[in-house]
Amino acid sequence: MFLDLQGYYRREPDPPPENPPRPSLSASQQKLLVWLICFNLFFLLVAPIGGATVVDALLALLSG
Repeated sequence: MFLDLQGYYRREPDPPPENPPRPSLSASQQKLLVWLICFNLFFLLVAPIGGATVVDALLALLSG
């Protein structure tokens, strides 16, 4: 059977809220980020060499 609801129908759902814009980094924050990335890249190359040197020195010390 047909039920007349007199104009009462399900509403369309509200659209999802838009995400607020992300704050951008300031100039000093960008500079710090670049320095941190350079620092990490530098030690990515240097740390294995330094670690191998320390291990080699310990082995030389222990072997007599």
